[in-house]
Amino acid sequence: MLRFTVRRLGIGLITIWVISVLTFVIIQLPPGDFVSTYVQRLQRTGGVNAETAERLRVAYGLDQPLFVQYVKWMDQVVHGDYGMSFDWNKPVGEVIGERLPLTLVLSVAATIFITVVALPIGILSAVRRYSYADHFFTFMGTIGLAVPEFLLALVLLYVSARYLGTNVGGLFSPDYQDAAWSGGKVLDLLKHLLLPAFILAVGGTAEVIRVMRANLLDELRKPYVVTARAKGLPERRLVAKYPVRVALNPFASSLGNYIPRIVSGAVIVSLVLNLPTVGPLLVSSLVSQDMFLAGTIILLLGVMTVLLTLVSDIVLMLLDPRIRYRD
Repeated sequence: MLRFTVRRLGIGLITIWVISVLTFVIIQLPPGDFVSTYVQRLQRTGGVNAETAERLRVAYGLDQPLFVQYVKWMDQVVHGDYGMSFDWNKPVGEVIGERLPLTLVLSVAATIFITVVALPIGILSAVRRYSYADHFFTFMGTIGLAVPEFLLALVLLYVSARYLGTNVGGLFSPDYQDAAWSGGKVLDLLKHLLLPAFILAVGGTAEVIRVMRANLLDELRKPYVVTARAKGLPERRLVAKYPVRVALNPFASSLGNYIPRIVSGAVIVSLVLNLPTVGPLLVSSLVSQDMFLAGTIILLLGVMTVLLTLVSDIVLMLLDPRIRYRD
């Protein structure tokens, strides 16, 4: 186990380095740079002359070759400094410092919702195949996969404003928006967290229900289940002890992808619901070509994916005794 973990960590570090290179290159692919975008914004107010633009480019280090810019950025990242945000004119760590924890809390809440709701429903649909409950949940799962998350957010915004007279946008009430952290602010966050977490979890819940149902149906048809049932093992114990455990393998193997997928997929939902997450920051930084801010957010998503994938691999090994790693 230790050798497996160390080897996967080594592969993970190489993967993170490749992600950093691809991120830097792709963000630099559009023509121009941050100064060019900034100058275009100022055209409405008279703009700036070429000399001023060049001074800005030198001040931001954008006059240097891309390789030099990348090496300097990675040197800063290794030392815990993610650089200065061009757009916000302050360190990247400060810009994402408040939004990143809220993003992780929202993603974890959505993942917990997926796990708690989808797995029991998937098991029920497989055990009671072709029952009314199975048809109902299969239909709802199809709807959940078909409806875009941002459309569901728009519908809920309209319903709450038109018929309930409330605003479901944001993660805090106006009284707690700029207040210091306290027990009341935490409770207010939890109260506002339910709806965004539900919206972000709808698609993942529908997907896990279908996967869990299909895998469990395959397991229930296998000879070891027939043999255990013929020996008189109680049905509930039989299903829970063997087929369910094996059917959880695909869910466990993809567990590391859910939180990064939710974070990356929450961009439009965050814009619709006005959520203080890193999604809107990522969009604005990509539009303005704010390299350090956009690159840091994407790099953090890559690191999160690598670490959670390692965790899911370890969970999979512990879950299924048939899986053993051999050097």
